[in-house]
Amino acid sequence: MTHRLRSVGLEYAETAPVRLVFVAKVSAAPEAVFEAFTDVEGWPRWFRQVRDARSTDGGKRREIRLMGGTRFRETVMAADPHERYAYRVDETNVPGLRALLEEWTLRPSDGGTVVRYVFAVDGTAVLRGAVRAMRPGLRRAFHQAVRNLDRMVAAA
Repeated sequence: MTHRLRSVGLEYAETAPVRLVFVAKVSAAPEAVFEAFTDVEGWPRWFRQVRDARSTDGGKRREIRLMGGTRFRETVMAADPHERYAYRVDETNVPGLRALLEEWTLRPSDGGTVVRYVFAVDGTAVLRGAVRAMRPGLRRAFHQAVRNLDRMVAAA
């Protein structure tokens, strides 16, 4: 069953009831990291939990399938070259989820890029608790994905 989520704006990255924020430094330049973000079909190559990813509507939307069967239909909210890539989940098969925005920001740093990821979510009390409990796993997934992305970009 598909659930329609509440439409939220970019400010939701700072105002959501549950916000998980992770930061890592990579050796790749912001341009290369941003290019990997906008290559939606390429996400499964570096983000292990993403099974399938498709860009739709001329790059304005995304369809994502995660390992385990979770599905998202998303709207790209920001694609600011070399600075930020953010998307909002519009529909999902996750029960209890009410709103979800993910934002990736890039900041040049000595010899690379600082990547900041915000997972901004709202849902039922049970879902909010589950997301908080998943923080260590989400942190590991983020760091693994960023390391994979960095290796992939370096090899290109």
